[in-house]
Amino acid sequence: MISCLIKPVSGVGGRIILPGDKSIAHRAVILSALSSGKTIIGNFPLNNDLLATVSAFRGLGVNIECPLKSGKIYSGVSVVVKGAGARGLKRPKGPINAGESGTTIRLLSGLLCAQDFHSRLTAGKQLSGRPMSRVTLPLRQMGAGIAGKCGPSAEEYPPLSIHPGRLHNITYRMPVASAQVKSALLLAGIYCSGITTIIEPVMTRDHTERMLKMFGADISTGRCRGRYQVKIRGGKFPVTPGILTVPGDISSAAFFLVLAVLCPGSRLVLERITLNPGRSGVLNVLKRMGADIRVSGNKDKFSRSEPCGDIEARYSRLRSTTVSAAEIPSLIDELPVLMVAASLAKGVTVFKKVDELKYKETDRIRSMCGNLRLMGARCEVRERGGGTDIAIEGVKSLSGCSLKSYGDHRTAMSLFVAASCAHGESVIDDISCAAKSLPGFLEYMRAVSVV
Repeated sequence: MISCLIKPVSGVGGRIILPGDKSIAHRAVILSALSSGKTIIGNFPLNNDLLATVSAFRGLGVNIECPLKSGKIYSGVSVVVKGAGARGLKRPKGPINAGESGTTIRLLSGLLCAQDFHSRLTAGKQLSGRPMSRVTLPLRQMGAGIAGKCGPSAEEYPPLSIHPGRLHNITYRMPVASAQVKSALLLAGIYCSGITTIIEPVMTRDHTERMLKMFGADISTGRCRGRYQVKIRGGKFPVTPGILTVPGDISSAAFFLVLAVLCPGSRLVLERITLNPGRSGVLNVLKRMGADIRVSGNKDKFSRSEPCGDIEARYSRLRSTTVSAAEIPSLIDELPVLMVAASLAKGVTVFKKVDELKYKETDRIRSMCGNLRLMGARCEVRERGGGTDIAIEGVKSLSGCSLKSYGDHRTAMSLFVAASCAHGESVIDDISCAAKSLPGFLEYMRAVSVV
């Protein structure tokens, strides 16, 4: 744990390039490992979650050349994956440790269920307390031999034990929207005969679908009776595109955007950020709150699969809004920092049905509302029959104080933004957890902040 003293800043400015999007990079490594031949992944982010995925595939016999650090802070690195082929993974010598990466453990669970060897997926302390039945149950419907550690109410938790099973295609209507579960089923579906169909209650981020298309999979998307559905035909295995570059992470960009919008006199440009429609909810909400945010698209080979562009943010006077349940999947990771924006916006902002926040690295409803109240914000958690809402009434200013991260990267970075806009100094008990998604977070902030 590394505590951090934060002093208020008078504004932010300049131009920065952030390392690649974490969600996209996970999928790039996975499909590159399953293809034959070499894939070069540019602007690869060296955060703890991605290093867990790289380590996992090295344990499965895949040759991955990955530098331990970036030559300069304002970029990712180039990673070379020499694919083993869809049938070329090797039985690991021991358990595969996903660390604290939910994406790693859930996506690998779908992939490993299709292999002809036994495996075991373990996790760090926080991830070991996150529910896994949402992915193990549908995988068992496909014939997978997978089971987790039993907990209260028959819920399953890591570690996950996997043994070979004969997979078959299914049509699965997801009870809860989850891009990770959808992705796990799609990866398993590659190995099934016939067509696997997944129907979502609300469309989640579609990075897996886009990446599968880039790697030549037989996959289609569309609407059925108003609901988003994905179909994948098994037997057509990934083929490397050769070279791809990961656009900047919009979840990381959100902290800088909100800080720029809240600090008078600010003007900040973030270059080559992903503009995937399933991830742009944070931009839509900020604009609706009156934020001066301008987006310009980039044209290159990769943007045909994943749209990206530059985002400019300027200081703005924010007003309240209502964030509907349908919007939550497109901004679930950005909700903590949007709560900071709401605490300084005029009026009452309501976030509808945010229950999924309870099942992240920590209960982010508790971590964010508790800390923001200490700073003088007015937060109300409303438990209703259909789920949990958060209502935040904006105040004129926040006050610096002692803050607790709960070991959660997004809580810590969101509180850093709040403290930078507050009156008086603040101390966060641990900022080192930011390395889970954005190593060098403090360096980035110092580069754009005017004290």
